[in-house]
Amino acid sequence: MDLQGHQLIGQQSIAATGKPIYAINPATGQRIEPGYGSGSMSEVELACQLAWSAFDSYRETTLTDRADFLETIATEIEALGDVLIERAMLETGLPRARLEGERGRTCGQLRLFSNVIRAGEWLDVRIDSALPDRSPHPRSDLRQRQIALGPVAVFGASNFPLAFSVAGGDTASALAAGCPVIVKAHSAHPGTSELVGRAVQKAVAICKLPEGVFSLLYGAGNDLGQALITDPRIQAVGFTGSRSGGTALMHTANNRPQPIPVYAEMSSINPVILMPAALEARADALGHAFIASLNMGAGQFCTNPGLILAIKGEALGRFMAAAADAVSTSAPQTMLTPGIYAAYSAGLKQLRDSGKVSEIAASNLPTESKSPCHSTLFLASATDFISDERLHAEVFGSCSLIIECSDMTQLQEVLEHLEGQLTATLHMDEADHDAIKRLLPTLERKAGRILANTWPTGVEVCQAMVHGGPWPATSNSRSTSVGTAAIYRFLRPVCYQDLPQMLLPEALRDDNPLAISRLLNGIRE
Repeated sequence: MDLQGHQLIGQQSIAATGKPIYAINPATGQRIEPGYGSGSMSEVELACQLAWSAFDSYRETTLTDRADFLETIATEIEALGDVLIERAMLETGLPRARLEGERGRTCGQLRLFSNVIRAGEWLDVRIDSALPDRSPHPRSDLRQRQIALGPVAVFGASNFPLAFSVAGGDTASALAAGCPVIVKAHSAHPGTSELVGRAVQKAVAICKLPEGVFSLLYGAGNDLGQALITDPRIQAVGFTGSRSGGTALMHTANNRPQPIPVYAEMSSINPVILMPAALEARADALGHAFIASLNMGAGQFCTNPGLILAIKGEALGRFMAAAADAVSTSAPQTMLTPGIYAAYSAGLKQLRDSGKVSEIAASNLPTESKSPCHSTLFLASATDFISDERLHAEVFGSCSLIIECSDMTQLQEVLEHLEGQLTATLHMDEADHDAIKRLLPTLERKAGRILANTWPTGVEVCQAMVHGGPWPATSNSRSTSVGTAAIYRFLRPVCYQDLPQMLLPEALRDDNPLAISRLLNGIRE
């Protein structure tokens, strides 16, 4: 497929004339053709107008038709074959196996949401039948269902060019809810975005849906994204990226005449707690497994283990020695973009210049990459960590800080000083269970997912997953951006009182033509 460098607005392919965006090969620093002209306000207006025109029709598509649409998107992405993988490798520096796995995850979550749609439980139907003879006050017939919020703006992420991008989790869950989607492509992988965007565009046509169900826009800088969020037809935002980026979007969304929700996944250092019995029993193995997790994807995961907490002593010394040995033999990996590499280097410098940390190990093996990630480990005392907020900042890459605590009381004090996190991990043996019972209330307040005897990198797409957490891990701790519950971000309840059967949505009618699970007078049917 020849890349055109165009905006994809509805079923149109439009050559914008603004400042062009070029992908940069992060390994070589070379510019990759074609250029993608930045969209103007006219492209934003057209995309929003088409999305709004499509909304009422699309949100009332049948469960089968909408499920088929998501499955068709997955099929069309798979039909791109090696063209997609090779372009993504060129633009991101990620290896083939990682991108093939990410494509599988992307298509898998689309098909998972198609199953969710068919089941209909997300409609959360509740019916309280009329009680005309109730004394002293009769009750009306009351029926509730969930409906789509409206058109959603999705911002593609840098670190997952497929699974958190054009047809990623935010897009899949919004489309599943019945919301048209306008994606702002990430500037780091515009060609990959175009390929996936054309697959979605084709699926819209195959399924004979209104063309405004999907659009893909490109824009250098922040102007296009800000214009998209301020358009009154946009009703929600999905974002994965930096805290500064997410905060800026929230500020804009909250200052509209009609504020809208921003579901932003932003910043997390994901503490890992090495409990005393577990550390004593397997310090060496934990050290090597820790670095394997830290180095995954050059550390460019939102769940990367950026903080280790443990009690000072001989066992922690063995853990650090094993981890340092693993770091010293770690080959540098290419980071996703020159910008991410620059930010990683600045983060390492801030830690080194703090005067509060010592460097345990750094990988210094040679590389020809122009954006290399050299894995680095630092050590700090609990007292210094608590007193210096600079040590709490996320360093996006293969960098982690080990915190020495004098005892479990001080370890819990460190936890209390942490910001909200996506994950908190416990490595434990049975002898640690009583101490962990005292830690769990703190961890529940601080994190969206609590793990035992594993590592946080890797997020399963399933029914029970929570990929969210208190601020600043996310902008809304009551939601998740991964898993089937992500659909509820883009829904709202509507109650119908005393409407005739013929005017009720199918999901609420007495004969239950959709054959879905419903709560009828407090009893699940």
